[in-house]
Amino acid sequence: MMIESLKYIPHPKEANESLAKHFTDLAPALNERQAAIESARCLYCYDAPCTRICPSEIDVAAFIRNIHDGNVNGAAAGILQQNILGGSCARVCPTEILCEDSCVRNHDAEGQPVKIGLLQRYAIDHMSFAEHPFKRAASTGKKIAVVGAGPAGLSCAHRLAMLGNDVVVFEAREKSGGLNEYGIAKYKLTDNFAQKEVEFLLQIGGIEIRHGQILGGNLQLKDLHAQYDAVFLGLGLGTSKQLGLTGEDAPGLLAAVEYIAALRQTDDLTSLPVPSCAIVIGAGNTAIDMAVQIQRLGAEEVTLVYRRGFEAMSATEHEQHIAKENQVRMRTWAQPQQVLLDDAGRVRGMRFERTAMNNGRLAGTGETFEIAADAIFKAIGQSMDETSISDPLAKTLKRDGDKIHVDDQFRTVLPRIYAGGDCVAPGQDLTVQAVQHGKLAAIAIHQDINALKAEAQ
Repeated sequence: MMIESLKYIPHPKEANESLAKHFTDLAPALNERQAAIESARCLYCYDAPCTRICPSEIDVAAFIRNIHDGNVNGAAAGILQQNILGGSCARVCPTEILCEDSCVRNHDAEGQPVKIGLLQRYAIDHMSFAEHPFKRAASTGKKIAVVGAGPAGLSCAHRLAMLGNDVVVFEAREKSGGLNEYGIAKYKLTDNFAQKEVEFLLQIGGIEIRHGQILGGNLQLKDLHAQYDAVFLGLGLGTSKQLGLTGEDAPGLLAAVEYIAALRQTDDLTSLPVPSCAIVIGAGNTAIDMAVQIQRLGAEEVTLVYRRGFEAMSATEHEQHIAKENQVRMRTWAQPQQVLLDDAGRVRGMRFERTAMNNGRLAGTGETFEIAADAIFKAIGQSMDETSISDPLAKTLKRDGDKIHVDDQFRTVLPRIYAGGDCVAPGQDLTVQAVQHGKLAAIAIHQDINALKAEAQ
C-alpha cells in the first residue's frame, strides 16, 4: 500500500515473512495453566477497587472467580454484558493505569498486580457459546440511526438491538471497527481481531451497516433526523491537528494515523515505504505506536520529540518503556520550529527550539538544534472533521471547544440526537470509554423514545 506523500522512499529490505514476526502479539496470551494460576492470585475483594475504576463497569472480581472455577463462558458473558468489545479492550486498554494500578496486590511486597487484562483476554478468546450470548427483547418498532462504526457506534448499536430496536449504522470507510481497525498498532490487535469482533457483535441481529456513508457528504444529519426515531453520533476524531509550520504539506511529512492505517490494512509489509531516519512528533499512544512500528519495519533511527518532559506525556510509562525497548530515541523539551526541505522540496529534517517552564508556562529558550530525517510523522492529536457537522442542522449543535456538547445522558441540544465517544467533551480518548458512552447512550435513547411513545398513547 503506497502512501502518496512517501512514494519516493525505499521499501523494507527484509522479506514479508520476516517482517511479520515483528508484529506478533505484544503481550502473549495466557495458556490454561497460566490463567488458573493467575486467577488464583485474585482476592475477589468486596467492593473491588479494580471494578470501581473500570470505565465500562466490568465486575472484575466476578469474572476472575469464574475463570478460577473453570466457568469460562460465565466469565466471558459477565465481561460482554458490560463491554461488548471486551476482547479488543483486553488488548488495548491501558490496564496499567486503570484496574491493575488499583489492584490491592499492586505493591512492592507482591511484586505485581493480578494480570487483569490478560485474564479478560483469556475469557473472551476461550468462550464457546453455541449462539450469541444475548437475546433481543421484543421489537419496539423503533429505528435508530448510528453514525460511525467505531467502538462508540458499535457499542450503541448492539445495546439498542438488544433492547428490541432496529439499527442502521452509517460508516464512511469500507470496513467497520473505527480505531480498532485503522488506528491501533498492528502488534496490539493481531489476526484480524477487529473484524472478528464486529462479526460476533452483529450476531445479535437487528443491525444493518452501510459503508461509504459520509456525514456532510452523501449523508446529511437533517435527513437522518427526519427519517429515524433517534440519531447517535459516534464520529470519532477524523482530522489530524496541524503543526502550523510552513512546509507542512511537503512530501515526507504526514499524519501518523495515515501510516498506521496503511500498515494495518496491508498484507504485504514490504509494500510500505520505510525511511532510514524518521521523526515522530507527539507524546501519546499514537506517537509511540508510530515510532515503534517504523523502527520494527527497519528504519535505522527513529526519534520521538515532545515539547514537555516525560512526566507530562499522555502515553503511559508502560508505553514509554515499549518505545525504549525498541530503540526509539526520545527527545523532550523541544518544539518544532521549521520543516527543513531539500532542493526537490522534500523533507530532509526539522529544526527544533528547546523549551523550558517559565513561571508555570511553557516557553521557548531561543536555543535551536536540527535533526535530519527522510520523513516526519505528526501525532499531536486529532480533532473533529468539520465537514461531518457542516449541514444546517449539524451547525446548531452546541460545542465545547472542538467537541460536541452533551448532557449526562449523552443528549445533544437537538432533540433525539445523541453523541458519544471521542467526539464529545468529557472524553479521555480511550476505547473502553467510547464503548461505555455508546452503551449508556443506547439506554438513554431507548428510555427517551419509549417515554415519548407512552406519552403519545
